[in-house]
Amino acid sequence: MQVSNNKVVSIHYTLKNNEGAVIDESPKEQPLQYLHGYGNLIPGLEKALMGKSKEDKIDVSIPPEEAYGIRDDNNIQKVPKSQFEQGVEIKPGMQFQSQTEAGVQIFTVTSVEDDQITVDGNHPLAGETLNFNVEIAEVREATDEEIKHGHVHLPGHEHH
Repeated sequence: MQVSNNKVVSIHYTLKNNEGAVIDESPKEQPLQYLHGYGNLIPGLEKALMGKSKEDKIDVSIPPEEAYGIRDDNNIQKVPKSQFEQGVEIKPGMQFQSQTEAGVQIFTVTSVEDDQITVDGNHPLAGETLNFNVEIAEVREATDEEIKHGHVHLPGHEHH
């Protein structure tokens, strides 16, 4: 069975940056399962897996445009400290979720100066070329319910 829309695909993967450092990988015993064709993976990786079969292995380098996008300096802003919860020490590297017009966005604190906090709304991997090493563990038909919800239902996880 080949990877195509409405298939549940299980993959073992390792993700490295251009310097060769491992950024992320699937646990050995637990491949990542996703529903193909629903934007559950970055576009470049979904495209690379299309038409592949169980036990296929691919090495693919995905440019930022097909991953988490180009860094956008408009996503960097200074926010008054008063907008943050009082009594919490704000430090660079901390991440916050914020509801924006485009949905929930994650901001990373990049600097703290007196009463101004600089936050970066770019994805931490924006602007990065992502290098994936992927092995397909399994490909199966998605259930009607999975297709309706647009994601995989794992055993023991009840969805309503």
